[in-house]
Amino acid sequence: MSKSLLTSYFNNIFGILYFQQDIYDAESRSLQHFGQDCHFFPYATEFLSLAEVFNMTKERSERPWYIGWSNCDAKTGHILRLHYQRPYFLPDTAESTHANWIFIGTSGFGAPMHIDHVLNPSWQGQIKGRKRWHFQPPPECHYECHSFHVDVHPGEIIVLDTNKWYHQTQILAGENSIAIGSEYD
Repeated sequence: MSKSLLTSYFNNIFGILYFQQDIYDAESRSLQHFGQDCHFFPYATEFLSLAEVFNMTKERSERPWYIGWSNCDAKTGHILRLHYQRPYFLPDTAESTHANWIFIGTSGFGAPMHIDHVLNPSWQGQIKGRKRWHFQPPPECHYECHSFHVDVHPGEIIVLDTNKWYHQTQILAGENSIAIGSEYD
């Protein structure tokens, strides 16, 4: 099995326009984050939905922004999964959730320090751009564990338990960042 996360086709065409024009249709629940399994994270932006991001003006797209969302549209999830492989290092017995998590943004921005409230550990594959992850240990490990950071480059995958480790991200200079991930058990 190839150690590559993405098919070469997906890597070449993957961008915000691909999501807007080819992945999501106007009826998608993900566009309005409608439903309990739909999540949209605007972070430090004014965006209220994924639809607003897809409809941002050229002028707005040139200012810094960073967003994330969980895909809650089964049709879209199927299309996304045609373009990437399950990470080769996950055991055959590990089950992935049906939701994909997608994070897109411009350099300098990212998610603030936080801890997630999801059911399982997760993996995240860096498709474009470079992202720096800053980690702080959980309280029970504070005196033994140290803070650290990791830079993730296109084609690399990070695996972490975001329920335990406090984390923040920062998009590094250069190309806009696009990452996709999922939980697993």
